[in-house]
Amino acid sequence: MKAIQFHEYGTPDVLHLEDVDVPAPGASQVRIKAAGTSFNSVDGNIRAGFMQDPMPLTLPHTPGLDVAGTVDELGDDVTTWQVGDAVVGFLPFTVDGAAAEHVVASADSLTAAPTSIPLADAAALPLVGLTAWQALFVHADLKVGQRILISGASGAVGGYAVQLAAATGAHVIATAGPSSTDDVRAHGADEVVDHTTIDVASAVTEPVDVLLNLAPIEPDAFAALAGLVADGGVVVNTTVWMPAPSDDARGVRGIDMYVASDPRQLAELVARVDAGELTVDVARRVPLAELPDVHAAAADGTLTGKVVIVPTAG
Repeated sequence: MKAIQFHEYGTPDVLHLEDVDVPAPGASQVRIKAAGTSFNSVDGNIRAGFMQDPMPLTLPHTPGLDVAGTVDELGDDVTTWQVGDAVVGFLPFTVDGAAAEHVVASADSLTAAPTSIPLADAAALPLVGLTAWQALFVHADLKVGQRILISGASGAVGGYAVQLAAATGAHVIATAGPSSTDDVRAHGADEVVDHTTIDVASAVTEPVDVLLNLAPIEPDAFAALAGLVADGGVVVNTTVWMPAPSDDARGVRGIDMYVASDPRQLAELVARVDAGELTVDVARRVPLAELPDVHAAAADGTLTGKVVIVPTAG
């Protein structure tokens, strides 16, 4: 089968489309015929070697943390799935991923795929959707009527975070550039602050209960935003190289989060997609052979929107 692999860490040039053996599922695993995977920013950091300590890999490695596809072989002891089932999942960081025509996954890590969108597009949901869900409901415990400031709302995680926070009944203040303001507002933001033309900390005139930071930010700017959080509130941060500010005297908690695979949470996201309550945004679909170009665009800062990678084989 065809798969993208890298044999050494480095620039996007280390990624190559190769012929590799079709994997066989082990006990409690299934093999999936991949309909799609997606690019996430962490994929570039893993390929570049920046994540070797927390995420040690065996090289060569196939990237692709998100998978959507069809079960085509069952391992021993698997009773929860049947051949032909459409599934979606978030794969472990340290195993071979879904940038391939087939991938194996633990049966208990998967969720039935949404039926209301193309199967390949479902690959745009797991990692970023779970990041938004866990930030809002596991770490921030967001409630109806609370005020939340989402910094970096125009990105893939931000799109889901705005939708989920709005659906909860929170008052959503979102930062975005001029090209994405309309999209962020369409996702349910009550207020949109153009961070390219105005100081966000000055533009938000009332305290917020939750600050969710999804974007690279300078320490002084981060501290200013954290100062908007009311006593007893929370700062949740996904850019872990810039620690979340906290204020013990005011009871403001700072949380640096790492996303975790959770099929039950993913099933809730899928249900919302199929109910028409959650939109899966896909900017482009590209063939497997073009994944190195996607990594290159991300590395030079020209990649926009969520990209789904589709195997070329039938």
